[in-house]
Amino acid sequence: MQKLLPGILLIAVTLSSSNVPFNAEVGLTLPETVAATPAKPPSAMEKSIHQQINQYRQSRKLPPLTLDARISAQAKIHSQNMANSKVPFSHDGFDERVTVIRRQIPYRAAAENVAFNQGYPNPAKQAVDGWIKSDGHRVNIEGQYNLTGIGVVKNAKNEYYFTQLFINRR
Repeated sequence: MQKLLPGILLIAVTLSSSNVPFNAEVGLTLPETVAATPAKPPSAMEKSIHQQINQYRQSRKLPPLTLDARISAQAKIHSQNMANSKVPFSHDGFDERVTVIRRQIPYRAAAENVAFNQGYPNPAKQAVDGWIKSDGHRVNIEGQYNLTGIGVVKNAKNEYYFTQLFINRR
């Protein structure tokens, strides 16, 4: 029997203005039907991440983030694409995700945290703790955002992929 060793990887990105592209060379295109896909209720793990992030924000005297199903749908798609190796563990397609969101929610700024882990008893807590300990991720968590979306996907290899999008709605 193979023993899995815990592992975690984290990446953060911030888009400070909706008029400034983060990564123009990314060519991942999301189908138009993605925006029309009905939103699913958040999983227990996604709710847990939302709660942990808001508890951290509260400890810093910051207002809570509202979990938005439309934003979560985009986060979930990205996590699914990473889990299925359609895209690498990265922010590939960030511009496209926020473009889809912009069609429904006018915003001033957007950011994204992603994480990957495997072999932890509480993968959600591990991802959030890793984000909080990382300067770049913590900047996004503590940023002037008011909406968030969270998507978590576990693949057949028991790897967890996390995407959290942050939006400052106009």
